[in-house]
Amino acid sequence: MPASLVGVHLPDLELPATDGTLVNPAKLESRSIIFCYPYTGRPGISDPSGWDDIPGAHGSTPQAVAFSMLYPEFQTLGVKLFGLSLQTITWQRECVTRCNLAFPLLSDENQAFTEALGLEVFQAGDRHFLHRRTLVCVDGVITHDVRSIPQPAENAADILRLIAP
Repeated sequence: MPASLVGVHLPDLELPATDGTLVNPAKLESRSIIFCYPYTGRPGISDPSGWDDIPGAHGSTPQAVAFSMLYPEFQTLGVKLFGLSLQTITWQRECVTRCNLAFPLLSDENQAFTEALGLEVFQAGDRHFLHRRTLVCVDGVITHDVRSIPQPAENAADILRLIAP
């Protein structure tokens, strides 16, 4: 497993968010969480080729929904919350609407954030996807790098327990 990113500064670049804003992770003040996920599917659209054979590929939508359900508790703690994938902002907007997510998703379609941090990717079909991981940050510096997420739907509750006083 690659080295932890704890202590690393988030890259100084702008990522499009599903709420129409641009988010610069390096300039996020106070505590923020960015959960990186591979792919949110859509009803009626097939998953990428070989998706069912990739360990850990499934679970991004349940992960995002779980974070959304616990969003009020994250807000109480003053946390800024984002999901991030390599999917287009248009694809992610559909997910936010369909799943009624309470926070924006960020698109790293050009992989600038991914490359700046050296995040792991995998290939399915002819596309690249992020390995799942959750970054807890304070003032743009990573304080926790959670890479073992065997149950994506439980990640939000695990992170809340990690950061709650």
